[in-house]
Amino acid sequence: MDPQANDRAQLPRNMIENSMFEEEPDVVDLAKESNLNPLESDDVEYEPRSSRLLVRGLGEHDLDEDEEDYESSAKLLGMSFMNRSSGLRNSGSNFRHTQEGLCPVPSARTVIVCGVVVVIAISIVTVVYLLPKCTFTKEGCHVKNHSMELIYPIASNGKVFPWAKNRLPHSVLPLQYNITLHPNMSTMAFTGLVQIKLNVTENTKNIILHSSGLHITKASVLLEGKSLEKVEVLEYPAFEEIAVILPEPIIKGKECILSLGYSANFSSSYYGFYKVSYMDGNSSRWLAATQFEPLAARKAFPCFDEPAFKSTFLIRIKRNEEHISLSNMPKIETTTVADGVLQDEFSTSVAMSTYLVAFIVADMKNVSKETNDTMVSVYAIPQKMDQVQYALESAVKLLDFYTKYFEIKYPLKKLDLVAIPDIQAGAMENWGLITFRETTLLYGENISSVMDKQEVTMVIAHELAHQWFGNLVTMEWWNDVWLNEGFATYMQYFSLQSAFPDLNADDGFLKQRFKALEKDALITSHPISTDVQSPQHIEEMFDDLSYIKGAAILLMLKNYLSEDIFHFCIKQYLNNYEYRSATSDGLWESMNLITQSNPDMKNLMKSWTHQAGYPLVTAIKKGKEIHLSQERFLRTNNPTENSSTVWHVPLSYITSDTSETAFKNVYLLNDVKDKINLTSENSWVKFNVRMTGFYLVDYGDEGWNGLIGQLNSDHTVLHSDDRANLIHDIFVLGGVGRVPLTKAFDLLSYIVNETNVAPIRQVIHQLSHIHGILDKRGETLLAGRVMHNTLDLLKNQIKNQSWTDEGTLSERELRSTLLDFACSYDFTDCTSKAAEWFDKWKNNGTQLPTDVMKVVYKVGAKTEEGWGYLFEVYASSMFETEKLKILEALASTDNARKLLWLMQESLRGNLIRSQDLHRIITFISRHVPGYLVAWDFVKQNWDEINQKFQPGSYIIQTVVTKTTYQFSTETYLNEVISFFNSTSGKSRDMWCVKEAIETIKMNIQWIKQNLDSIKNWL
Repeated sequence: MDPQANDRAQLPRNMIENSMFEEEPDVVDLAKESNLNPLESDDVEYEPRSSRLLVRGLGEHDLDEDEEDYESSAKLLGMSFMNRSSGLRNSGSNFRHTQEGLCPVPSARTVIVCGVVVVIAISIVTVVYLLPKCTFTKEGCHVKNHSMELIYPIASNGKVFPWAKNRLPHSVLPLQYNITLHPNMSTMAFTGLVQIKLNVTENTKNIILHSSGLHITKASVLLEGKSLEKVEVLEYPAFEEIAVILPEPIIKGKECILSLGYSANFSSSYYGFYKVSYMDGNSSRWLAATQFEPLAARKAFPCFDEPAFKSTFLIRIKRNEEHISLSNMPKIETTTVADGVLQDEFSTSVAMSTYLVAFIVADMKNVSKETNDTMVSVYAIPQKMDQVQYALESAVKLLDFYTKYFEIKYPLKKLDLVAIPDIQAGAMENWGLITFRETTLLYGENISSVMDKQEVTMVIAHELAHQWFGNLVTMEWWNDVWLNEGFATYMQYFSLQSAFPDLNADDGFLKQRFKALEKDALITSHPISTDVQSPQHIEEMFDDLSYIKGAAILLMLKNYLSEDIFHFCIKQYLNNYEYRSATSDGLWESMNLITQSNPDMKNLMKSWTHQAGYPLVTAIKKGKEIHLSQERFLRTNNPTENSSTVWHVPLSYITSDTSETAFKNVYLLNDVKDKINLTSENSWVKFNVRMTGFYLVDYGDEGWNGLIGQLNSDHTVLHSDDRANLIHDIFVLGGVGRVPLTKAFDLLSYIVNETNVAPIRQVIHQLSHIHGILDKRGETLLAGRVMHNTLDLLKNQIKNQSWTDEGTLSERELRSTLLDFACSYDFTDCTSKAAEWFDKWKNNGTQLPTDVMKVVYKVGAKTEEGWGYLFEVYASSMFETEKLKILEALASTDNARKLLWLMQESLRGNLIRSQDLHRIITFISRHVPGYLVAWDFVKQNWDEINQKFQPGSYIIQTVVTKTTYQFSTETYLNEVISFFNSTSGKSRDMWCVKEAIETIKMNIQWIKQNLDSIKNWL
């Protein structure tokens, strides 16, 4: 899945609240035999008091007074010893401390008697609490029934639910689903019938599977041609599970068919089987679509909703004549089942996970093209069919590329790409039926920019890569979601650089790696392979680390092994696990078959997947020797957190005596300290060539001076990626006091001669962040001088930009970046030119160059008339890329009422789609006073936001981090902590909340360390 394509945190999913992890049990189980307890000691999960009873040796209907007496007896007996022994201790103490004559000293006889009493009490408690197979009740000690000696929850109807974990048992395995659905677009509800063929792997009387929000209307089990009578269905909503209770056990090795009829309403969120409204002229239309990743297939049909439970699917959908239906597989027949109602049947799928199942009922059109026996089609609503051709040509080209590169044929006969008018994720890789935001699939000539084209192509490349990484080979559990998303992200950039070199994908990848480094330098970061169980944390796994860090370590590995060996390795992995599930260890073991364990891939890469963070490598040049050391880098500069972590770091480097094209000097640093011997003494050494490694480098004072000298004398000796890397590293290190910030400003002196977008973009990013922190803490004059100095550094490059669409992608991106920056900070020449273009566009209909369209809109939105006109254009435009640019312009106003209105409308989802709420909040939070309006809006509407979007999802992550990331005072720190502590549910436990709090603390520390250096520079 691509979580949010435009922001490129490749991404985004869960709504159930799981309070099973923190609540204490009502009573303590007296049984101590581990073999009698289905929840292992490190695996026990409890439910809140309001919905759970503990069942120990009692029948389902015998839990009333006896259970209360049992609990009271156990508690009373347990406390009696504590109180008695405590009383004895207190008495002894009192004897020693009372005044003489008031209390006698205890005799030896008294001490002996007390000791005997204590021994007797201990013996009784031991018998009651520790005697195996015995439960103490008011009737005495009874031998317990082993089969009931479990901690079980209570189902919604009050009966005992026969399973107590949030992961399903493996006593039955699904082989095939037959699903018949009837979505009713008038009542906004659907009915369904699912028949699941099951393989019984253990003797069992219960079938446990997932179901959420579905009303089960009938249930039956067919065993050896005979229908079992008296089948009962129990529901446990806290884990979104149901249990089908059979009248008699099914023997291991048998197969049976479970049939469940059900009904439900369409989801009003973006999760499950949900409804979407859109305008067709002046009338409103509806369609229904699905979003199942990670845990929402259970909201559309009862199923074994975990990625390792792969199965085949045969799907039938009933619909009205004015609609079409789509699913993963090609349609094989359509039959009339009632007056005006048709049923489409789709061919049986390949084995796949439930989260990849998809279906759509809508009024859509398509264009198609066949390649390698696969029909590729792009679908959109009828009025936007003029924007689908580029996506079709790109998809065909990329499908051919992947088929050839992986040497594994795409296994389905069709591949549909569907533009959904309203969808939370940037895109979703459903096998054979990929869904997209309209902004990430549709491309309009003369409206969409070259950067829009790059974005559309990248998202298509990402989702097509998933057809192999994720669909053909699936991670076994969500702890390894990086196997899906990291590989898909890596392949999107690799495929674009190979098949679309003019789109300059490498530069985009560099920008994203900087972004991941920023997130992973926090104490609150997490390993990309980390244990997750709760729905909220599963959602949060779809973040920049799983996507971008996952892709970055693959890039680093490719450069270390060589492209050819890496290519062989990933082909081996795909062949080893096709149609199956894999783990991180499985990937490294497959690669070891190619490398012959030289190097041992598991040993090499485990430090990158199972540890949070990344190393700071210090490289000090002493003559011909480079003395190396490594430690975990943290932006909070906390030495207690980074002392013991070691990575296997493939260090690439060039020197003043070697050209960038002549390297490959690579040294594997796998210890805390080491050294490299050079063949000659060099004036400088640059590590992490083209920033293909995921680490920072500190060169020491002399080393930085040598590199700064080279940049000032001839910066082109170093690749533009290396120049951007140096700017990034020195500012990050300067921020935590590892390098004087004044040295970072010294390095910037060369920028007046820079012409490449990557270094200039990095300068703007670093200095804009400094400006934002200063501006939002009231240091207005100081913040203004930061921007004045930045504009002074870049003024020549800004003046050299033309207001056209000419040049290479890199040149055009540089134009957009510089002009947007200049106009945003009121560089007079820029704003006056943009205002001229706006007036010509508004009054005369002059076509705007797409590279500067957003810049012109933002300047035009500064006036009341211009803002109103832009919203009119937004409301009538059929081009989503244009609408997104207008939204950013509307959100750049200083009018607080307008800013609040934009967020309110987006939350309602009428005039502005809710899918864009997080973007609007991000745009508004960038400046003053918008950030205050945005933060207040989030606080006041937090509950509604969490109802519309899944807790922990990428949109929630964005809302939390972007509204708070430039707070830098104790007041705001306390306010953020207090707010999230006061929210219902588990908001305060989300990783993004912890990240936001740590970032504010880091900003406070940054100000304390660097304010004087900023003043000196200015």
